[in-house]
Amino acid sequence: MRALLGKIKEAAFSVIPVVVIVLIMYLTPWVSFTGTEIGVFLVSALLLVIGIGLFTLGADVAMSPMGEQVGTGLSRSGKPLLLLAVCFAMGVVITVAEPDLSVLAGQVSQMVNGWVLIGVVGAGVGVFLVLSVIKVIKNKPLAQILMYFYLVLFALASVMIARGGNNFTALAFDSGGVTTGPITVPFIMALGIGIASTFSTKNDGENSFGSIALCSVGPVLAVMMIGIFSKGSVTYELPDYSMASHLGRNVWVTLLDTVSEVAIALGIISAFFFVLQVTVLKLPVRKLLGIAHGILYTFTGLVIFMTAVKIGFMPIGYKLGTELASAGRTDVLVIFGFITGMATVAAEPAVHVLNSKVEEVTNGMISKRSMMIALSAGVGISIALSVVRIIFDFSVLYYLIPGYIISLGLSLLVPGIYTSIAFDSGGVASGPLTSSFVLPFAIGACYVLQGAEKIPLDAFGVVAMVAMTPLITIQVLGFRATVAERLRKKRAIAKILSADDAQIIEFM
Repeated sequence: MRALLGKIKEAAFSVIPVVVIVLIMYLTPWVSFTGTEIGVFLVSALLLVIGIGLFTLGADVAMSPMGEQVGTGLSRSGKPLLLLAVCFAMGVVITVAEPDLSVLAGQVSQMVNGWVLIGVVGAGVGVFLVLSVIKVIKNKPLAQILMYFYLVLFALASVMIARGGNNFTALAFDSGGVTTGPITVPFIMALGIGIASTFSTKNDGENSFGSIALCSVGPVLAVMMIGIFSKGSVTYELPDYSMASHLGRNVWVTLLDTVSEVAIALGIISAFFFVLQVTVLKLPVRKLLGIAHGILYTFTGLVIFMTAVKIGFMPIGYKLGTELASAGRTDVLVIFGFITGMATVAAEPAVHVLNSKVEEVTNGMISKRSMMIALSAGVGISIALSVVRIIFDFSVLYYLIPGYIISLGLSLLVPGIYTSIAFDSGGVASGPLTSSFVLPFAIGACYVLQGAEKIPLDAFGVVAMVAMTPLITIQVLGFRATVAERLRKKRAIAKILSADDAQIIEFM
């Protein structure tokens, strides 16, 4: 109980800034929320805190141990082909179960069958999860692999635009963040750490991260290929973002849909773990009972979290976007985007899991606090830039190409562990709160400023921006730390060289 209360307290500090921002906007003349909307939002915020607390506790007790046990167990089995086969299958089925992927499939349903898209994206994640395992086994640097594949991505983006598939560009890059959701992130991250603990010969923790980064590339490639060969364009029907659509009897519909989504995704992971437990792992009953309790925490927390987001946060986000845009306050839109981006990333459940793992693996060299500051700054900047793009109506590639050039250039200047953590952070930061609060905000603003037909071009891409900017800010954090360490060593050497013999003897 003490551990749960600690997690809930931590979650409260994360969610409160978002609540304060919404309440401040409620007091301005530009936004007119009803008493019911504010009341439901505040109740949803309270549920959000409870949901995040339960989820992060479940991740610590179940999801991370499951991933690490699978990684270490398969690695020590002496059957590398079995390890790769299981990782591919796991990547496919976990991705297929991700609820957000179904939303993506719905956007392109008139050009390609939804199940075909889901299958192709799942295969992409499976292939790149296998690639991440091979990277760990062979001790290959992540920066070089990412540099190659992002060059391929931008080459394909150019081909896609030349063939008239511009509407797919933002959607393709968004898909990379969508498929690394809150259920899969703790498991895949821990899986990578477990495999690295067996195969990696490095002691700097670099090989412990990078799986999320590579798994985010596969979906982008898959959707780009569909865009290149598709003859149509993305069609978009504006959903019903009104809060009334989720209240009354519809509360139970939303709750049951969420229970079904979470149960399927968690059920698939648990089934995989059970099969591996019987055949390979053979963990003691006591450990299995602990994991079972953790799965229950994870399930309950994620259901509460996602239900609260759908009922209270999605409608508020959309209304903020439409009313600020209708008031003609584009300056406030940009400022609000920046502040909201900084606040929402702190409330993403998987971000807390990542920050804790980073601090643990690096033995405190990279603290949770410094990670959160870097992530908040990066996501805040990304949302602000996304709003600017909506206002002036230009392609997301004007941001992504120079952004990834800077990111990949920084990877040559910082220790590999910072690059691995940074690229993992991009996938983790673009979680359910981003897609269910920030994206509706962007869609609402775009609907008013540019019209519904521009939403696939201008509003989509915000998730891709959220996934990109942390790559820069966290590597800048690493660059500063590296420079500071070098200066410290130079000062120490200079002090020794300038000292006389007596001082040197005393120093020794």
